[in-house]
Amino acid sequence: MAGNSFGTIFKLTTFGESHGEALGGVIDGCPAGLELRLDEIQHELNRRKPGQSAIVTQRKEPDEFRILSGVFEGKTTGVPIGFVIENTNQKSHDYSHIKDSYRPSHADYVYDQKYGLRDYRGGGRSSARETASRVVAGAVAKQLLKDIRIDAYVSSVGDIFLEKPYQELDFLETENNPVRCPDPEVAARMEDYIKEIRKEGDTVGGTVTCVIRNVPVGWGEPVFDKLHADLGKAMLSINAVKGFEYGSGFCGAKMKGSEHNDLYNPDGTTKTNLSGGIQGGISNGMDIYFRVAFKPVATIMQRQDTIDRDGNIVEMQGKGRHDPCVVPRAVPIVEAMAALVLADHYLLSKNSKI
Repeated sequence: MAGNSFGTIFKLTTFGESHGEALGGVIDGCPAGLELRLDEIQHELNRRKPGQSAIVTQRKEPDEFRILSGVFEGKTTGVPIGFVIENTNQKSHDYSHIKDSYRPSHADYVYDQKYGLRDYRGGGRSSARETASRVVAGAVAKQLLKDIRIDAYVSSVGDIFLEKPYQELDFLETENNPVRCPDPEVAARMEDYIKEIRKEGDTVGGTVTCVIRNVPVGWGEPVFDKLHADLGKAMLSINAVKGFEYGSGFCGAKMKGSEHNDLYNPDGTTKTNLSGGIQGGISNGMDIYFRVAFKPVATIMQRQDTIDRDGNIVEMQGKGRHDPCVVPRAVPIVEAMAALVLADHYLLSKNSKI
C-alpha cells in the first residue's frame, strides 16, 4: 500500500489500523535541538480523542503517546522521531455484521476491490483513527514554528452558520464548548442540533475554518508546490473532507477584478485580504485563512439497503460507537495538517533565496 507518507523535508509516515495493537508514526527531517514539550503534544491528542463529550463517539481511548526515538533529554536529536499510540478499547464484534457487506459511502467496497481484502473492523487503515498520528506530528510541527499561530474552529454545522468574520472572534472561546465554536450562542444551537440528529439515528456535516497568523513573506513555490495547493492536499487527505477553499474561495468567482484585487499599503501589506495570505502560491505576510467542508459521517443508525460481496441487495443498520458530527473532533486535525505543511515550507524556505 502506497501513500502513507506526507511532506518533503519535514516528513511524516504513519502506520496502524483502527482495531490493531497500536497506531504510530515516524517524523523525519525535524531539526536537532528543538526542546520538545511532551505535555503540549498530549494536550493536542486530548482535543482529538474520542469520548470527550456527549456529542462525539463514546469509544474510550486515553490516546497516550510514547516516544520511541529521536528525543534525548527533552530535545530532538535530528534522527527520525518514532512514536506509538496504543489501542485499548476496541470492540471488534460491533463490526461483525459488515464482514461480508459494504457500508454505503464508506471505503469498504473500493478498498476490497483495490486490495482484494479488507479489515472490516472499524475500517482498518481507512479509519479516521489514523489521524491521531497526524495530531502527534502536527504538535511537534507547531513547536518548530514557534511564533506562528494556527487557530481552527467549527464555523458551521448543517445549516447553522457562524456569520461573524474571524477578526471579530475570540479564539480563546473555542475550547469552552464541546462543538469548538468560538461564539457561545451559535455553539449552543449547534450542540442542540447535533443532539437532535443523534436521537434520530442520523449524522450531519459541517465546516471548519482555520486562520494562520505571522507567516512571513516568501513561503511556497510558484508552480506545483504552491503553499495553498499543499494546504489543499493536506486538508483533502483528512477523512470525510469534501471541499477546501482559501481566501475569497468560491465567492471570489462572482466578483469583478476591481472588487477582488487587494491593493497595497506602502509597507507591502494589503488593504484587503481576499487573496487569503497567499499570492502566486507564495505567502505574502497577511493572515492565511481557509475553510474545510466535512460530509455527514457515513455510518448511521438507520436501516439502509446495500450490497454484499456477491452483489446481493441486503439490509444494513449501523452499530457501535460513532460520531453524529465529526467536525468538533476535526478541529485539532485541521490544525495539525496545517502545521505539517507550514513546517515543511519553513524548512524549504531556508534553502531558497528568502
